[in-house]
Amino acid sequence: MSTPAGLEAIREEFLAVEPRDRLLLLLEFADDLPPLPERYGDAPELLERVPECQAPVFVKAEVADDGVHVHATAPAEAPTTRGFASVLAHGLEGLSREEALAVPDDFPDTLGLTAAVSPLRLRGMSGMLARIKRQLREA
Repeated sequence: MSTPAGLEAIREEFLAVEPRDRLLLLLEFADDLPPLPERYGDAPELLERVPECQAPVFVKAEVADDGVHVHATAPAEAPTTRGFASVLAHGLEGLSREEALAVPDDFPDTLGLTAAVSPLRLRGMSGMLARIKRQLREA
């Protein structure tokens, strides 16, 4: 499995800063979580809950002619979770289904965040990625 260029660039961005600053970078990503398209705002049951996350996080992966699109919602009170969702939404955007499915399952562990966030939170991001990949396989 290989990491697509967009996710690799995000990983390099995290690894380029001091470990103590990585949480701040994750919080910047949280502020940049794309809003849900209206069709999901009116029908939240179309998104899938990620039970590995302590906060109520919902994701939906779609494949269109222009590639993969990941939509996610997470509460503002859960900024690390929002940050993880934003990393995946931005990093997977526009990839082919095959490229997205080839993302290593351990990608969340490669961001250098183990000193900044709990293993439980990293497991939540892995859960998001697993659900996104399953949705792409089923699409």
